[in-house]
Amino acid sequence: MTHVSGWRVVVPVKGGDEAKTRLALPRRQRQELALAMALDCLTVCRDTPGVGLVVCVSDDPDVLRAARAAGVSTVSPGRPGLTVAVAAGLASLERGPTAVLLGDLPALRSQDLQQALARALTVPGPALVADAAGSGSVLLTDPDGDVPHHFGPDSARRHVEAGAVALGDPLPSLRRDVDTVEDLRTALALGVGPHTRAALAHDVPALPTTDRPADCAAPRC
Repeated sequence: MTHVSGWRVVVPVKGGDEAKTRLALPRRQRQELALAMALDCLTVCRDTPGVGLVVCVSDDPDVLRAARAAGVSTVSPGRPGLTVAVAAGLASLERGPTAVLLGDLPALRSQDLQQALARALTVPGPALVADAAGSGSVLLTDPDGDVPHHFGPDSARRHVEAGAVALGDPLPSLRRDVDTVEDLRTALALGVGPHTRAALAHDVPALPTTDRPADCAAPRC
């Protein structure tokens, strides 16, 4: 258990072949971009006022090494899966203000995260920030650390049904997760962090217009 003051933020990150499979990019570029987006997200989270601890949870050794180099704590859940990763991260913490933040937010701004966490403290119990589409969840908080997580398809609805209060603040950089090429284009328009910019430095003009993965031969994979 880790005792700290301020918010403790758990950031689950997929790596390797499982990273960002819906991005229509060649496998290696997709993997590098997924790691770059996670590092930008972790760095902003680490530097946000009010955040006392950032825990990156991943079963990928490259992600864990990069996260430690970025100055954040790491936890390995021992097996894959978002639910498993979130549970492992939460189990590493003592009770206190706790948040789960998804790691695919390359345009994240400290101001948006700080505003969301401040608003979450005004809510009795868990709070939720939905993604731009309104169906997914990018941030889930609880001031006591009892985070009722139900990530996966339609998670925003499921979190609300479990008692989370949906925060209505605009928070554009926080709501912009990246699953598809179109999501990536929108994030680029908002302005992404340095790791993501570096990963795309020579490839932005060549981003495909389809959201079908470039290394997938079938229409759906």
